[in-house]
Amino acid sequence: MGDFLLNINGAEHHLKASGDESLLSVLRNRLQLTGTKYGCGEGQCGACTVLIDGVATRSCQATLASTKGTRITTIEGMERNGVLSPVQQAFLDAGAFQCAYCTSGMILSAIALLKEHPHPTDEQIVESMDGNICRCGVYPRIVAAIKRASQLSMKGGADHAHG
Repeated sequence: MGDFLLNINGAEHHLKASGDESLLSVLRNRLQLTGTKYGCGEGQCGACTVLIDGVATRSCQATLASTKGTRITTIEGMERNGVLSPVQQAFLDAGAFQCAYCTSGMILSAIALLKEHPHPTDEQIVESMDGNICRCGVYPRIVAAIKRASQLSMKGGADHAHG
């Protein structure tokens, strides 16, 4: 057991935990940040994706010790004062979810993609989102949502993550 100071969604959280505990477990079970979902536990489905220093990361594979000194962003950190981030709004507008279990991971992966490629091609979107599985099969709407978020940022100059 060790003492950890985590920066999650801009707030500091102090906890005693084992350094090899998964970030996903800490988020869901200790901090009640349940927007990050448990999918496969093997880093293959993307449901547990969070941003660590702006990089899309599978939280089921990240240990608590590996997050020391980083900034972690979960889906709960996306809206500001009741206003959805541009990517969240684009997903809503495009109906890019059905059961919504994968949506938080999809949105955070999309934010990381748009940070790297503000105006991605369809091929870049598909390649970047390849590790995120949607059991409901709304992939065309997910691609449309990411393109819409890209267009929204072109019009308003908005940061995709309100950051």
